[in-house]
This record gives sequence, C-alpha cells and structure tokens, in this order.
Amino acid sequence: MVGAAAAADAVARARRLPRLRVGLHLVLVDGRPVLPPERVPDLVNENGEFSGRLARAGMRFFFLPRVRRQLKDEIRAQFQAYRATGLALDHVNAHKHMHLHPTVLGMILGIGHEFGMHAMRIPYEPLRASRRITADGHWTRFSGQALLRPWVRLLEWRVRRAGVSYNQYVFGLSTSGAMDEDTLLRIVDCLPPGVSEIYFHPATAADAGTPPTAVKHQAAELQALTSPRVRSALAAADIQSISFSELHR
Repeated sequence: MVGAAAAADAVARARRLPRLRVGLHLVLVDGRPVLPPERVPDLVNENGEFSGRLARAGMRFFFLPRVRRQLKDEIRAQFQAYRATGLALDHVNAHKHMHLHPTVLGMILGIGHEFGMHAMRIPYEPLRASRRITADGHWTRFSGQALLRPWVRLLEWRVRRAGVSYNQYVFGLSTSGAMDEDTLLRIVDCLPPGVSEIYFHPATAADAGTPPTAVKHQAAELQALTSPRVRSALAAADIQSISFSELHR
C-alpha cells in the first residue's frame, strides 16, 4: 500500500531482505489516495478518504467518465510511487479485491503493462477445500462464491489474454483474521494441485486503534507463518514455495 502511513518503513525493511518478493496492493476504496485530494475530488470524501462503500464506488467507477479519469490517474500514481521505491514488482492486486471490477481491471492491465506488471492475484477459494478447513459460514461462502464466480472467470480470461500470470486458487478468504497454525495445517492438508496463494495479516504489535481481539489474531497468524510444524507439513507434502514472478518464467 504505497500511500499507507507505514509504507516507507515497509520499503526499508524490504530493501534489507533481498529475497523477499513484494507486490503493489492498489488502494482505491477504504483508504487514502496517493494524489492530493483536489486531484481526485470525485473519489474522496471531505476528509480526503476513499469511500468504504464498495458497491457504490463500483457503480461510480463504471458509469461516470470524470470518476474514471480520476481513477486512472490515481492508479498510475500508485504504480509510479511503487516504481520510485526501486523494488522489483513481483505482482499486483487491489485492496478488497477491487481488481475484480471490470473497469478497474482494464486500467490496471493497461497501466501495469507500462510498469512491468507480469502477475496478478485471482481471488478464488475452492468451496470443497474451504469446507474442509472450516464449516463456519458455509452458506455465506457458497452464496458469495456463486455471486463472484462470473467476475472471477472474466478476470481470468482478461488476465490470461493480456499475458499476465496468475494463481489458480487462494486461501484465507473464508478464514480471514483467523489464520492460526491449526487452520494453516488444514489448508496445507487439502491444497489442490496447481498454484495456490495463502494470505495472512500478521503483526507483532498493535497499531493505533486496533481492537485487542485483532491483535491476538494477528500474533497467531505470525506464529503460524513461522511454525516448525507448518514447515514440516509443507516438506512432507512436497509443496514448493514460489513467488508470483516465478510463474512468468
């Protein structure tokens, strides 16, 4: 998130870890722009913040030409800000999976090509596998996937047509905020053949305003990522850890 408060610290840490692969997480809703608010007045509120109402924002992106022009400028500005870090661009995705939006996707593909984008996240979690991970909220997951599936298919087709690489599956959608060691071990046990992304929200300390329960979950996710049990399970299942950029080779 190149416009986030801790972006400079994150870049500094990434530079100290040359093996770490880093991507651009475009923020177009529920955050702040890189451009000054007066440059994108139709994207922000009186506090200079993007809307947190995803459906309303998506309708405006699609139907209002002036909003689309500002949206394109902001996407380009975020790519430029990432390039200015000097970090290699491993992949691109969008906050709240807004790259599923056809207008946003088209802009990302066009602008991303100029900035060397070669890989993108496909946010599809297979229902059968996710049921083995947790039975909670099954019908909510089923209805959500039924609604998103046509958009995911369109995303896959457009990304493939643009020559951009992508993962086949993602895990962490149905268990977002609860990716502890046991959950991760269940995911490892039921990974389907192919390329899967598993994503987390780990942390070592509370940010300002972070609820205590979220801090507890974030610490558990960090512990899962560094767990010897998980490392052993991955090795036993002969699961290879790769970066998005390796998909393009």
